Amino acid sequence: MTKRTSAKYKIDRRMGENIWGRPKSPVNRREYGPGQHGQRRKGKLSDFGLQLRAKQKLKGHYGDLTEKQFRRIFAEAERIRGDTGELLIGLLERRLDAVVYRAKFVPTIFAARQFVNHGHVLVNGKRVNIPSYRVKEGDVIEVREKSKQLASVLEASQLPERDVPDYLEVDHSKMVATFVRTPGLADVPYAVQMEPNLVIEFYAQN
Repeated sequence: MTKRTSAKYKIDRRMGENIWGRPKSPVNRREYGPGQHGQRRKGKLSDFGLQLRAKQKLKGHYGDLTEKQFRRIFAEAERIRGDTGELLIGLLERRLDAVVYRAKFVPTIFAARQFVNHGHVLVNGKRVNIPSYRVKEGDVIEVREKSKQLASVLEASQLPERDVPDYLEVDHSKMVATFVRTPGLADVPYAVQMEPNLVIEFYAQN
């Protein structure tokens, strides 16, 4: 078990929000942060604190990406002409592990990363084992034939707390998804409010 996988509940508690909308999240029971000082009264966050939390929340949602990975994606969004916040969300949603998670082939974003790493996923008929692989519009993502009967796969497709977003077309009987279009912020079914505008402010000042 990776350190990041085992820490997923800590991420929720650190943010004080159930960022994946999971019914088992400890935030549903305890609103204070992790650790011995977690129960101290929360003070009002400064502008920097709000910006930092917005970044950590977005970064955490995608499997707690490393700062280096996240910064690189942000720099790319900044280089492209258009709304940087919307472009950032689009680039994050085009990661193969994010698509596998959104398609409900696996129960969590952490499981999606491991699932791709272990070679269970095909893109346009070819095996891809890089979670950060960037899918394109029209790409067909499917679970390998040998992996379709895995308990975690069968369980994930039945999860009631998540819906498949409309920028994916998914056939769970065949475990095949088509990436129809790159989404914007309003298209992505986040369980909590994401604020990419604050992420832009954070990097502009740091």
